Amino acid sequence: MRKIEEYIDLANKAVNEIQYPAQPSGLYEPIVYGLSQGGKRLRPAILLAACEAVGGRAEDALSQAAAIEMFHNFTLLHDDVMDHASLRRGKPTVCCKWNNNVAILSGDTMLTMASQLLTKGVEPEKAVQLLDAFNQTAIGVYEGQQYDMEFETRADVTIEEYIEMIRLKTSVLLAGACRIGAILGNADKATADALYDFTINLGLAFQLQDDRFDVYGDPKVFGKNIGGDIMNNKKTYLLISALNMAKGADLEELQYWLREPAPLAGEKIAAVTAIYDRLNINEVCQKQIDRYNNQALEALKRSNLSAEAMAFFESFDTMVMGRNK
Repeated sequence: MRKIEEYIDLANKAVNEIQYPAQPSGLYEPIVYGLSQGGKRLRPAILLAACEAVGGRAEDALSQAAAIEMFHNFTLLHDDVMDHASLRRGKPTVCCKWNNNVAILSGDTMLTMASQLLTKGVEPEKAVQLLDAFNQTAIGVYEGQQYDMEFETRADVTIEEYIEMIRLKTSVLLAGACRIGAILGNADKATADALYDFTINLGLAFQLQDDRFDVYGDPKVFGKNIGGDIMNNKKTYLLISALNMAKGADLEELQYWLREPAPLAGEKIAAVTAIYDRLNINEVCQKQIDRYNNQALEALKRSNLSAEAMAFFESFDTMVMGRNK
């Protein structure tokens, strides 16, 4: 096994070597632009690592790594259209730099190119397995996005519904990448399933940690200002838990801030955070983070991986969950 940084370098190499037709430039330039904006490349990296962990060669999975990153960025292009977003990773979004029609069409092209890259150089029987895993992953991501949009206008979202939404929207793509890598390395079903469960639970823990950091994180470590979820009334684990637990004056105040049409940012963030503090929401959320992270590590123990491979995925878990503020 290599270091995670080496798999990320291989993933970047795979993405940079994607070949595009010269024309029409208006279709392909936005794709190149979107993929050149960076990103952690964790999904293609974990695909390559999973392939080697079960006995394959990362170099034989580069096309599939490029495919999963292409798919991920396709979802970002369409997400930015739906969210009317103007910035992505500090740069103008494709829909802002060009327009919505370009972002939609270039995104559609990315989805098709991802399917092509996925089966490139693969024998038919394995190609069927890869396409099945890829399509199940894609449908899951779409379902998660639909739930997320529906939650914006609902006041009765449950904890169970929220966990299912983030499982689909966040975890499934990471887990799908891991499964595709395992298939390419000819993993047995038990090992492939264990790796899938590991990344599903790790993704859940990561997203819940992201929710918590948006309220309790250090902006210098978190990488952005805190309180955005509170200002946008985003249905996070923290808000849903608070609505379930709050009573009397706390519930009335929380509902007031959710209804207030034009609150001052500092005032609303401070007031809602104070309610969370009184309800110990930070600790409640941390317990769930620990629960899912422990489930991820337990799933890893069910695999038939070598000690070296186990150590790699444990270190990957530490890296993903390593932020502490």
